[in-house]
Amino acid sequence: MCNACVINNVKSSMVSRRDFFRKTAAAGLAATAAGAMSARPALAQASGKVVDLTHVLDGEFPTFDGKPGILFTENVNFDASGYQIWELTIFEHSGTHIDAPLHFSKDGTSVAELDPQNLICPLCIVDIKAKAAEEPNAMVEPEDIEAFTSAHGAIPQGACVAMNSGWQDKVGDASYRNNAEGNFAFPGFSKAATDMLIEMGASSIGVDTLSLDPGNSADFAVHYSWLPSGRFGIENLANLDQLPATGATLFVGAPKHRNGTGGPARVMAMI
Repeated sequence: MCNACVINNVKSSMVSRRDFFRKTAAAGLAATAAGAMSARPALAQASGKVVDLTHVLDGEFPTFDGKPGILFTENVNFDASGYQIWELTIFEHSGTHIDAPLHFSKDGTSVAELDPQNLICPLCIVDIKAKAAEEPNAMVEPEDIEAFTSAHGAIPQGACVAMNSGWQDKVGDASYRNNAEGNFAFPGFSKAATDMLIEMGASSIGVDTLSLDPGNSADFAVHYSWLPSGRFGIENLANLDQLPATGATLFVGAPKHRNGTGGPARVMAMI
């Protein structure tokens, strides 16, 4: 997610990771984060079935600012040269993509600097489809996390916790991004829930919508807390209904461009 008003908001309230930990007196949080980032998560045994969690990226896929996330220009023509190449113009936060810590912190970890050990991890899927059907700006709340752990057990250290709101079904329709009045409207995480996930040792979160925060968020509280803590997020996930709530291993093909605040990624799960 990224547009002009968000960028201005980011510039006005951007904090460094050092400031984040200092201002929140989060020595404990820092220690928890360090443990989560360094500990190798236990991966489930897999049958070998792979589920692609990545949307095809083209100029029609919805973006936060409404502009095409990728542009194609012919660089080499097959008929003329016997081979073909496209020149691509890609905006980092488009399609199924990574939000790196640097996206919402001045000196955070870039997408190229993400620890590879956190890119292969246990996947936990929190299903909020029922309440998202009633309220477009529904959020994953602490009670949803508690219900998940009650039903499925503890969230593994280093896990990615993904929200399944059923929003994939709206891709190709204006309602994926906006309500009838033209306002942003889509589910996301609440800060209270992601604060809980930090304490539990999760290393990433994912959503099947345009943003980690719900569409009606005025302060991007999850972006401003989760990302500066050194963790990353994944937006616009696909096919979460094809996976069990637990037991899958996530593979995040994060891009690796210098100083990247994020970027389109190939994300897959094995069960």
